[in-house]
Amino acid sequence: MTGIKTTGEKKMMFFSGRAHPELAEEVAQQLGVGVVPTKAFDFANGEIYVRYQESARGADCFLIQSHTAPINKWIMEQLIMIDALKRASARSITVIVPFYGYARQDKKHRGREPISARLIADMMKTAGADRILTVDLHTDQIQGFFDGPVDHLFALPLLADYVGRKVDREKLTVVSPDAGRVRVADRWCDRLGAPLAIVHKRRDKDVANQVTVHEVVGEVKGRVCVLVDDMIDTGGTICAAADALFAHGAEDVIVTATHGVLSGPAADRLKNSRVSEFVFTNTLPTPSELGRDLDKISVLSIAPTIASAVREVFEDGSVTSLFDEQ
Repeated sequence: MTGIKTTGEKKMMFFSGRAHPELAEEVAQQLGVGVVPTKAFDFANGEIYVRYQESARGADCFLIQSHTAPINKWIMEQLIMIDALKRASARSITVIVPFYGYARQDKKHRGREPISARLIADMMKTAGADRILTVDLHTDQIQGFFDGPVDHLFALPLLADYVGRKVDREKLTVVSPDAGRVRVADRWCDRLGAPLAIVHKRRDKDVANQVTVHEVVGEVKGRVCVLVDDMIDTGGTICAAADALFAHGAEDVIVTATHGVLSGPAADRLKNSRVSEFVFTNTLPTPSELGRDLDKISVLSIAPTIASAVREVFEDGSVTSLFDEQ
């Protein structure tokens, strides 16, 4: 006989960075596991130190870190944590990125621009990631940037079912805030049995977050409109789209987005908007000033969806089956 046979069972270990510990704890609770104790701190010059308090040798490791502000710090911490797991002889490393940073830079619009979304994927692979699990990428093509499996989860069932329970579906119209989100809006229409409208816009290529809304395509007069998007950053685009819908006779507007980035002037824009409710998931932490002062923000937990996907990956099941009804 040559070699050695083992009878050991597979072992899952769940790790979290410091960016969004509340979500990590929720996912761990759904999985019925604890977050591995980790010593992490910043040196005086900003360098990050990480050390795990338990052995990860031979384990299937799942590392969650959402790319929230300050985004570059948390991306760097995640890369360091991946490297630490690789050097700790982890059997496999699955990186859970509820919000994938730099996803909007997924192509070259003009010469001499980077494709930063590809760079993030390359760095994760180089650090030692075997698999990426993420939620509602800005564009589907980003899945192809990573040289390995990418599990792309969707918040649509969570968000659409929430809206469907609150609104009279006979009066509901699903609205895409631009042409790029029409495919996603179509899936909303199929799930809710509602018609589709589109807000036509043009973005100023020289000024970030500067948008001019031109017209609304579709019937919105007297309707309850639900604007669907993947993320809201400064709020300029979505608030301008809502204003256009009200100008065309909409009775009410609800805004849904998977990722509430909510940076810069977003707080003031959301507070001053005529939108009756903004619905996000908790892929990113809600800024404290919004969560405390703005009662028209609702945050739904994406933790059960992530936990179900993690379980399928660990048990060699099908992540796709979680969304087959779409």
